[in-house]
Order: sequence, then C-alpha cells, then structure tokens
Amino acid sequence: MDSIDKLLAELQSEYKEVQPKQQQSKSTTAKSFIPSSPKPASFMDNLLAEIKADFAEEDAAIELKKQQELEQERICQEKLKAKQLEALKVQAKEWLAKVDPLSSEGLWFERFAESYSSKLEAAIEYLRNNE
Repeated sequence: MDSIDKLLAELQSEYKEVQPKQQQSKSTTAKSFIPSSPKPASFMDNLLAEIKADFAEEDAAIELKKQQELEQERICQEKLKAKQLEALKVQAKEWLAKVDPLSSEGLWFERFAESYSSKLEAAIEYLRNNE
C-alpha cells in the first residue's frame, strides 16, 4: 500500500506541475486563435463591401435586362401600330373609292375632311373611330 501511496503522490505532484503549463499553453493557443479587434472588423467590412458590390452589380444587370425588355416591347408595339395603320390606309382607300360624294354620307364626309390635311387622313380617322 505504501508503494501505491508513493506512486499516487508522485503522479499528483507531476500533475500539479504539468497542469499550470497546460493552462498557459491553452491560453496562449486560445489567444492565437482570437484575432485582434481591428483586423476582423476590416476583414468583415471588406467582405460586406464585396457582398454589397456583388448585389449592386446583380441589381444593375437585372435593371438593364428590364430596360432592354421594355425597349423590345416598345419596338413591337410600334411595329404593330404601323401594321394597323397600313391596314387602315388600305381600308380607307377602298372606302374612299366606294363612297358616293353626293350621298348623305359622302356630303357629311366632305365637311368632316375639311379639318384634315388630306381626305385619306380623314378617312383613316373616320374608320378608326367607327371600328
């Protein structure tokens, strides 16, 4: 038993000697893993700035795409209006050829056309409003 007590005492003393050294090395190790305050703040600031720049770039790309889509839609609308106007011109020419200038409609149209630069323009407007 005495030898066990001696052995236990030796282990206990060694443990007491090693324990403070381990705590010092742990605190030193812990300190080395904890970066200083200014460094992480600037790193985080840089990271946040980079993320903000990425989002701003993505937003700008989305906005540009929307603008291009709106421009394409406007062009399509203009082409559609031009086609409709051409169709109305054809109808107006046919209508002008058929209308009897001495009929009530023909006489009314003569008065109506006075405020337009041409009879064709007046006929287009007349047909547009009567569709």
